[in-house]
Amino acid sequence: MYPLLLKLGVLKIHTYGVMIVIGFLFGLYLIYKEAKRQGLNPDRIVDISFWGLGFGLIGGRIVYIITRWEYFSQNLIEIFYFWEGGLVFYGGFLGGVLAFYLFTKKYNLPFLKTVDIALPSLAIAHFFGRLGCFFAGCCFGLPAQGSLPWAITFNNPLTLAPQGIPLHPTQLYDALNALIIFTVLMLTRRKKKFIGQQLCTYMILYSIGRSIVEAYRGDTIRGFVIEPYLSTSQFISIFIFAAGIYFWKKWSKERAIKQ
Repeated sequence: MYPLLLKLGVLKIHTYGVMIVIGFLFGLYLIYKEAKRQGLNPDRIVDISFWGLGFGLIGGRIVYIITRWEYFSQNLIEIFYFWEGGLVFYGGFLGGVLAFYLFTKKYNLPFLKTVDIALPSLAIAHFFGRLGCFFAGCCFGLPAQGSLPWAITFNNPLTLAPQGIPLHPTQLYDALNALIIFTVLMLTRRKKKFIGQQLCTYMILYSIGRSIVEAYRGDTIRGFVIEPYLSTSQFISIFIFAAGIYFWKKWSKERAIKQ
């Protein structure tokens, strides 16, 4: 793998950061097109998306730092090393949703409708982000048992994953999960039955997929609620899944779209 894409003197360009930028730009393109199709101000929603990115990065970083506070308390300057990886998705998701809530209120835009527009972009950006994880070696998997055909062995000394050991490519599992969610959201966005359906779909599908992938994760810094059976992310997924089901039932009655 190639965690470091390019080095020019003191300038280091990490593959992880490049993948995040690619995913974000592609997501912006989709948001602009869909907002325009639905009659909302696309420029305003793109502006909110930049705030969503900022809040998401901060939220994801904060949760990551909390899970590794023993290390960061001794290396405070590295708290700001975003480009080297180290984000927790659920923290980023909550941060992004908060940004959309605050700024849709500020600009007098419909919150749920705007979030529904943005969610396919979040899924595809997450797909590229997980590819970035793969190159960086973070979020690595458990050692593969037997001769797993798709096991990955990391050998680059800059990788964050254990080297020389065949591992489950959990980054790619998560990337596949994000790609499946993106496909479902894109196929259903013009056929949705109620406002907020995309958000509910995302919450339900992601929590299921993430819980499955967590069973193959080998990095323990994310922590456990019940070790080794229930990781922090699986614990959070229970509530995200339950919230998705609850709001599906609620909004399908209260926010139904007349066909």
